[in-house]
Amino acid sequence: MKSPLKVLLSASLMALCLAVCPLGSSAQANNPFTTALKSTVKSSASKMVAAAKLMPEDKFGFKPTPESMSFGQLTLHIATSNDGTCANLGGIAPLPRTTLTPASPKDQLVQALQDSFDYCTKAIDNFSDADLGKEVKSYGNRTVSAAALALTLTDDWADHYSQQAAYLRLNGILPPTARGRRGMGGMGGGMGRGMGR
Repeated sequence: MKSPLKVLLSASLMALCLAVCPLGSSAQANNPFTTALKSTVKSSASKMVAAAKLMPEDKFGFKPTPESMSFGQLTLHIATSNDGTCANLGGIAPLPRTTLTPASPKDQLVQALQDSFDYCTKAIDNFSDADLGKEVKSYGNRTVSAAALALTLTDDWADHYSQQAAYLRLNGILPPTARGRRGMGGMGGGMGRGMGR
């Protein structure tokens, strides 16, 4: 038998959670996949732009191996990949072709990265789970479902953020997700200090 104090504490915690814990919104209940996708765009933008800002400008030419992309190439690659993929996913006009190069100034490359995530946010703004079965163009001009392309996009973000994190660590810089909440610009979702990628 539970003690009266434990029962009272459990009831109090449950009442507190009911009062302040958010319940699923109708958008989340009706569109669980696209709600999660929109959340992933936001979190990926936060940590990937933060990672680009952390790398010193004189290290944008850094390559861990001769065959690797430089950090500048990686930043530009993420931005242009976002532009093309999100245009196909959202069925909207692509951003104008960039004239930037991997050697462009850091602030311009970081801005292009931020703009690409803003564009992805716009591209999927009216996207819903009902759109997941639509046929869309993917890499190599293949036709895939919107769901498959969305998963490819989020896989790319995870892959490219791990690259950014490795490049930063090889230069003695702690990546955003290893810095906790402050390193993520208040975004949350970061791992404990010193942990994570």
